[in-house]
Amino acid sequence: MSAFEDNFGKIGSSNLNEILLPRTGKKRRDVRTGPGFGVDTSVIDLGNNLGLAISSDPLSLIPSLGLKESAWLSVHLLVNDMATTGFSPQYAQFVLNLSPELSKEKFEEYWEYVHQFCKEVGVAITGGHTGQIEGQNSTIPGGGSMFLSAPLDEIITSDGAEPGDLIIVTKETALNSTAILAMSFPETVKNNLGKEVYQAACDNFYRTSSLPDALAAAEILENKTELKAMHDVTEGGVLGAIAEMAEASGCGFTVDDSMLPVGEAPKQIAELFEIDHRFCVGAGSMIMAVKPGCEEKLIEYLENQSIPATVVGEMTENSLGRKIIENSEEKEFSFDGIDPYWAAFFKAIKAEWK
Repeated sequence: MSAFEDNFGKIGSSNLNEILLPRTGKKRRDVRTGPGFGVDTSVIDLGNNLGLAISSDPLSLIPSLGLKESAWLSVHLLVNDMATTGFSPQYAQFVLNLSPELSKEKFEEYWEYVHQFCKEVGVAITGGHTGQIEGQNSTIPGGGSMFLSAPLDEIITSDGAEPGDLIIVTKETALNSTAILAMSFPETVKNNLGKEVYQAACDNFYRTSSLPDALAAAEILENKTELKAMHDVTEGGVLGAIAEMAEASGCGFTVDDSMLPVGEAPKQIAELFEIDHRFCVGAGSMIMAVKPGCEEKLIEYLENQSIPATVVGEMTENSLGRKIIENSEEKEFSFDGIDPYWAAFFKAIKAEWK
C-alpha cells in the first residue's frame, strides 16, 4: 500500500529514505542531528557548546473536538517533540492555511487558546504565516515549528539509545487517540460503554502533554549517560514509537507485551472502534531508553509526581532483530507503519456516528 494512495498519516520509513533523505539541500557541518526516521528534533551546533534544537509538526483544527482542544493539540504535540531533548521549548512559528468558512470570531478564539497554552509552557511565538485558502477543509490547517537553545553536550536525541538500555513507557497506551474518539463521538461511546468510560477518556485528553515526564527524567538522571534517548508517542502508538527509536539508534529490541501499560477506558474505546491500542496515536506517553540500574530511581521519581512509568523491555544489538513476547512466546515484531486510528476516525464519520 502506497503512503500516497490509501494510507493516512505520516510518510513511512521506505518513502522517507527513498524520496526525502537523499534530497536535504546543502550539507552543513554544523548540523549535528539532521532528519531521520524516528528522529524528533534536529540539532544545530551554534558554537561555544551551544546547540539549537528544532522540531516541526502539523497543527490541528478539529470542529467535532472543539477550538480549545484543537489548540491544545496544536501546541502540545509540538511541545512533546521538543521535550525529548530534556529541555523546554522556548520559541514557536506557526503557518495557518485556514478555511474561508472559519469566522474571524472563531479564529480569534482558537488563537487565544494557542497563545495561552504557549504562554503556560514559556514559549514565545516569534512569527509565521496566516491566510485563508479556498477549498481548505482539512482538520490539519497548517504546521508549526518550535525551537530551543541549550548546552550542546546535554541535548538528548531519539537516536541515542544503545544495546542493553531498558525501555520505559510513561502513562498509558493510546491516551490521545481514544480521548479524541470519545470526544468526537460522545453518544456512541456513552451508549456502548457508559458515561464513566466516556468521562475517563475526556479526562485523559489533558494528560497528553509529556513535557512533565521528560523534564522530570532529565532532572533525576544524567543526560546521555543515564538517560540515553527519549521519543514521544505519536502515530504508530507505543510499539511504533519503540520501533522508531530502535531504528533511529541502530538497535534491535525485545518488548514484553504483558508489561505495556493499558488504561481501562482506552482499552474499551479501542475495542469499540476495532483498533489495536498498542499502535494508536498515544501523545502524552514518552518512551525512554535508560541505562540499566537507573530505572528504579527514575520510576520512583516519576511516580512521586503522579506520572506512572513501566519497564517494558530492552534495546538489543541490531543483529538480534525486533522481538515481542506475547502469551509467554517470543515472536518477530512486525508493524506495517499504518496507525489504525485515522481509518477508524474517518470510518466513524462516514457511518454518521454521533
